[in-house]
Amino acid sequence: MSVVAAIGANAAALVASEGQGGLLSVHSGLAFWTTITFILLLIVLGKFAWKPILAALKTREDKIREGLEAAEKARQEAEEMIEKNKEEMRKAEERARETVEESRKYADEIRERTLEQSKEQAKKMLDDAEKRIEAKQNEAFEELKNRVADLSVEIAEKLLRESLDKDKQKALASKLIDDLPKN
Repeated sequence: MSVVAAIGANAAALVASEGQGGLLSVHSGLAFWTTITFILLLIVLGKFAWKPILAALKTREDKIREGLEAAEKARQEAEEMIEKNKEEMRKAEERARETVEESRKYADEIRERTLEQSKEQAKKMLDDAEKRIEAKQNEAFEELKNRVADLSVEIAEKLLRESLDKDKQKALASKLIDDLPKN
């Protein structure tokens, strides 16, 4: 690189020594040295810098291509997974609907069964209650009949024992009736 710097310095000195011209004026010596400097620069860059730069660019290009390929592959895999998940979600929703429907049917069956059992149990309880009431009524009626019969016999006995006149018989009957239990 020091050769290039030296050539550039010589060219600048040449321009300064001529002292003529402005920015747009062309000097043959300056043009010659500028061309030589440019060619030398290309040779040095070609030998030392161009190959490493191209290799670095090639490596970078390969990495970018690999990254893009990996990204595309990942995108495809993600799409496949999304589709698979959608399918699994659809199946899960279908199973959930079926489970809900089965549960609803089962609950309806249990409700109907429970309702029938409750009706049967209530009917049985009513029948048992009616039978007990009827038995109690029959028992009470029998007891009442027996009590009336006993009282009638008692009254008749007392009346026969005391052959009393009619007033005494009426008073005695009234007294016996009043003495009867009120239940």
